[in-house]
Amino acid sequence: MEDIVLKNIIKTYNKGEIKAVNDVSFKVNKGELFGLIGADGAGKTSIFRILTTLILPDSGTAYVNGYDVIKNYKVIRKRVGYMPGKFSLYQDLSVEENLNFFASVFKTTVRANYDLIKDIYIQLEPFKTRRAGKLSGGMKQKLALCCALIHRPTVLFLDEPTTGVDAVSRQEFWGMLKNLKQQGITILVSTPYMDEATLCERIVLIQNGNVMSIETPNNIINRFSEHLFAVKADSMGKLLKTLRNNHQIKSCFSFGDCHHIIFKNDREYSQNELIEHLQQNNFKNLKIEQITPSIEDCFINLIN
Repeated sequence: MEDIVLKNIIKTYNKGEIKAVNDVSFKVNKGELFGLIGADGAGKTSIFRILTTLILPDSGTAYVNGYDVIKNYKVIRKRVGYMPGKFSLYQDLSVEENLNFFASVFKTTVRANYDLIKDIYIQLEPFKTRRAGKLSGGMKQKLALCCALIHRPTVLFLDEPTTGVDAVSRQEFWGMLKNLKQQGITILVSTPYMDEATLCERIVLIQNGNVMSIETPNNIINRFSEHLFAVKADSMGKLLKTLRNNHQIKSCFSFGDCHHIIFKNDREYSQNELIEHLQQNNFKNLKIEQITPSIEDCFINLIN
C-alpha cells in the first residue's frame, strides 16, 4: 500500500517560464523512509509544498494517505507533519511554548503524544524555557521535529532538515528518523547531501525538476556500468586541468582530496598510459586506484 503517490506532476513559475517540476511520478510505500535527492533548485521544495497542500500543481495528480491533495486538502493537513527547510517556529516563544502551541493547533496535548517525541524531547528539556531563536542549529532542528510530530501524523515530510547543522547533529537526526520509522510513520525526506541518500530505503534522484532515477541506493550504485578511478598528486588544481584536457578521459570531477575519472573506452591499459602521461608532465606523489562509485558519482554520471 502506498502512502504517497505522484502522477505526472508539473509545476511552473513566472507564467510558465520556469518549470520547477517536470512530469514527476513516484510512489512511497507505507512505513517507508524515502529520500528525494538533488541539488538546490532541483524542485524538491515545490514537490513538498504540493504534497502538503500549500501550493497547487499546474497539472497531474497527487495523493497522501489515499486523499487527493486538491480535493481533500483539509483532511491531509490533519494527518501529515511538515518540517520546512527554513526554521519556521516562533523565535520569541520558548521551547515549551512552541510545543504547546502546535499541539493546541491540532486540538491535542503534549502529554497525549509524549511517547512519540520523548526520545527527542529529553535532549531539549534542559532548555525548555529558552527562546527558540536562541537555540543552536541542532536544537532548533530537534524542536522543529517535535512540533511536526506532536499531533502523531501518519506521514512526515522533512524538507532538507539537516542543512546548516554540524555533522554530529546530522548523524543524530538520521538516528531519530530510523526510530520514527519503527513506529510506522511514513517519512519523505529531501536532502542535497548525497551521503545521506544511502540512509534511505529508496530514493529519487532529481535534477532541474526531472526524475533521473528511482531505486534503492545499492541498486543505483550497482547499475554504474563503467570503471571509476580516483587520482591524486601534488598540484591538484593543475592535475584537474590536465585530466580534463586528456583525450582518453570521458569525465573528471573533484571529490574531496582526489579527482574521480572515467575513461572513454574503459580499456584496461588506459590506466598505465595515464600514469606515464602524468609522470611525463612532472606530477609527483601520483596515485591512481579503481574505486566503488558513491551515490554522488552515480548522480553526476546520470546528468552528464
